[in-house]
Amino acid sequence: MRTILSIVLLCFCGIAFSQSTITGTVLDDVSQQPIPSANVVIVGTSVGTATDFDGNFTLSTDKNPPFTIQVSSVGFTAKDIEVTSKKQVINVILNEGTSLDEVVISASRTPERIFESSVTVERFGLKEIKNTASADFYDGLENLKGVDVNTNSLTFKSVNTRGFATFANTRFMQLVDGMDNSTPALNFPIGNLVGMTETDVLSVELLPGASSALYGANAFNGILFMRSKNPFDHQGISASIKRGITSQEAAGDNPYTDLSLRMAHKFSDKIAVKVNFGYLKGTDWQATSEVDKIDPTRTRSNTNYDGINVYGDEVSTNIRAASGLGIIPDVVVSRTGYNERDLTNYNAESIKSDWGLYYRPIEDSNLEISYVGKVGTGTTIYQGTNRYNINGFFQQQHKLEVKNDNFFVRAYEVSDKAGKSYDMVFTGININRAWKSDTDWFQDYIGAYAGLELTGNPGGLTDQQKHDFARSVADEVIDPDGVDDGIERFVPGSPEYVAAFNKSINDPDLRTGSKFQDASKYFHSDANYNLGHLIDFAEIQVGGSYRKYKLNSGGTIYTDRLSPIEYSEFGIYSQIQKEIELDEEMELKLTVSGRYDKSELFDGFFSPRLSAALTLNRNHNVRASVQTGFRNPTTQDLFIGLDAGRAILVGSAASNLNRYSGDYDVSLVGQTTYGQSNTITQTGAAAYNNSYSASSVVAFAAAGNPALLDIANPEIIKPEKVTSMEVGYRGKYESIIVDLSAYYNKYEDFISQEVVVAPLYGTVGDNSLSVAALANGDFKTYSAYTNSDVDVNSYGASIGLSTKIFNGFDLGGSYTFTKQDFDQAANPDFQTNFNTPEHKFKASFGNTNLFENFGFNVAYRFSDDYFWEATFGNGIVPEFHTIDAQINYRVPSLKSIIKVGATNLTGNEYFTAFGTGFIGSMYYASLTINNL
Repeated sequence: MRTILSIVLLCFCGIAFSQSTITGTVLDDVSQQPIPSANVVIVGTSVGTATDFDGNFTLSTDKNPPFTIQVSSVGFTAKDIEVTSKKQVINVILNEGTSLDEVVISASRTPERIFESSVTVERFGLKEIKNTASADFYDGLENLKGVDVNTNSLTFKSVNTRGFATFANTRFMQLVDGMDNSTPALNFPIGNLVGMTETDVLSVELLPGASSALYGANAFNGILFMRSKNPFDHQGISASIKRGITSQEAAGDNPYTDLSLRMAHKFSDKIAVKVNFGYLKGTDWQATSEVDKIDPTRTRSNTNYDGINVYGDEVSTNIRAASGLGIIPDVVVSRTGYNERDLTNYNAESIKSDWGLYYRPIEDSNLEISYVGKVGTGTTIYQGTNRYNINGFFQQQHKLEVKNDNFFVRAYEVSDKAGKSYDMVFTGININRAWKSDTDWFQDYIGAYAGLELTGNPGGLTDQQKHDFARSVADEVIDPDGVDDGIERFVPGSPEYVAAFNKSINDPDLRTGSKFQDASKYFHSDANYNLGHLIDFAEIQVGGSYRKYKLNSGGTIYTDRLSPIEYSEFGIYSQIQKEIELDEEMELKLTVSGRYDKSELFDGFFSPRLSAALTLNRNHNVRASVQTGFRNPTTQDLFIGLDAGRAILVGSAASNLNRYSGDYDVSLVGQTTYGQSNTITQTGAAAYNNSYSASSVVAFAAAGNPALLDIANPEIIKPEKVTSMEVGYRGKYESIIVDLSAYYNKYEDFISQEVVVAPLYGTVGDNSLSVAALANGDFKTYSAYTNSDVDVNSYGASIGLSTKIFNGFDLGGSYTFTKQDFDQAANPDFQTNFNTPEHKFKASFGNTNLFENFGFNVAYRFSDDYFWEATFGNGIVPEFHTIDAQINYRVPSLKSIIKVGATNLTGNEYFTAFGTGFIGSMYYASLTINNL
């Protein structure tokens, strides 16, 4: 026994004796300040650590010297150092690099310097995140070159590049550690509502333009990649506490709170875990516009008033056609609506958490197995066809992944629940109907007007006064019999109003309620293998993906009332990348990629990409690429079935057209008594095989000439394609960094929506019964999902400049030009939703170390005016200028940074989309602790 114990002790002594422990500090060369979160890795292995807040590190290994470690940090030039003793102390000074030295992964699915990338890529790293003048890292993305950030609400911002987007931005992908962050219910990302916490963000990369060759069908207009910190490299507890106010003319000053917490621990070289938590609460930007949506010159006294942020007034009818009485004027009258501020509390809130378990089973190997779970819930405003209060929306993701430097295999599931979300437009409509039916309201209106005419208008009222009187009678502000019966239209805040409101938002039937109901999900898996370590000739990658959707809205969004809708798609791809050294000063990198994708609903599609990057004199790089991209129609394009009030949305999957149907009362031809009707059932197929264009129906209504009617009958939807050509240049001229790119995109089978009108009886083109249906108001308006058969193209260019001036001040700026090439006048019923300014300018000025531990940053943005078009409404977005600023103070003894900042410092309120609230100012102070 004593012998065995001696052997065991000897083994332990041997282990202890063979252990090498390297310690040191990492500083920057300019300010001699510590560099936190710098990576220290043994070259040729995955063994490493990271510096703490004070730049200190300790690295233990079983390796015996000599060996080499590499010290690196974003924004600095990496340095290799040879270790020659077991307990060596190393003090490292890293030279500050440039943005061109930063390493990105997204451009070709393999690490490479931005300088060498053959496509345009933008990066937002730890340095930029910490120094952003925006309220948080996600808002800071709008300072990147070529990026548009459209503000839906305080907690829902939509990122896009190169035009063609609404808030339902299905052309743009958002990946968090490889997981798609789009919601199954809506098929697009809802900003960072259920995304990442700021203390866990490692880097953000953005690829503008088509990237289908590597990333598949949805990578059509750009991809946002967000990467989190691995607990093996970033350990400890870090936290951020931010308090402030939002200030808006409509909402006043309101408190704002944003908290994030990160806890990570490496139990050994094999096991590490992390947990994150985030909480945000504030008051949303209130949308209070009472301007008429259709005609800004109309006031609320107009008979057919439809206020932008007034709901319930979407219900309207032609009172002469409805009554059949010649004494009733031939005008359209809408019901009296409710303001949006009476239909929501404008609460903006986000609560999210994620956790990860990471396992590295093989010593001195970078093989890693991980499980990551994410949950998030929040409240925000979403603007689609209508305005929606997304209340208590819940999304969860679960991922299993196996990876090393050469491959990854991952599978994840994303599911959501709509919570207590509701449609504010239908809430207004159905509060009205809970008080008085549409039929009764219009009968009262017509009766009051007719009474004045039949009695010879004894009060000598003008026509406007007659309509005001009729509306007052219908709303029972004036009782028809002169006796106050106390049943006038519900007043916001009254017990009757509250009861009708609560009943509506808990009822998913849009005929009587407004609840947004969904419990959809999708399953996704993808894999990639890089053969570069096996083949010397070139770096070759192969990969693929599979996705299956399960739509389950209970018939409130999709036509899935009887059962969930399921369908799937897959893709495979390959890429070959070859570096050719032409001479000592010149190197050419060629990349050829190709991907085949197939949805079970459509034919397969092949999307190739060819790109080249030529490096000259080590300081100049010229790049060019040609690629094709495609996107399959989204879940809404295919399977939506939603009566949104002004129009019915019907997806154009062949199996969907007849699943949507409605029963409608129609006037009998030649009838003279209001209220007599027949009921006709019409399916969604009518939009596609028996419809007129909306613009021609408007022309017919104005002139009464059937010859002006144009048959629409849009085609069933199919995938959209794009051919994208791009050239660019990156270079360094002494202290000035230049990044320039230009592109031209040519679209084929462009997907959008076409507004059409389907008569409830008759066949379009018959010049008789269908025309009578239009004249009698017996028709339904549809927003049909289809492809354009006309040319849709776009082109643009961006240039970014950055430099250091005055011995350490960072100065940068960018200009972006974007233009659409589409003949709207020749296609008045087809919307491309380009929705981006022609000119954008951005600039920043700051210093991370103005004097000891003190820094600042100022960011300026200019946006040209542009025309916004979407299903909710169209209108001009005026030009705007904003200035954001922050000052920060580093407290090394507390491992903390204190920041005070403000957004939109001038206080000039603006908006980025038609129909949203005006964006005011934010003022905040934050304390960030130990955020490495």
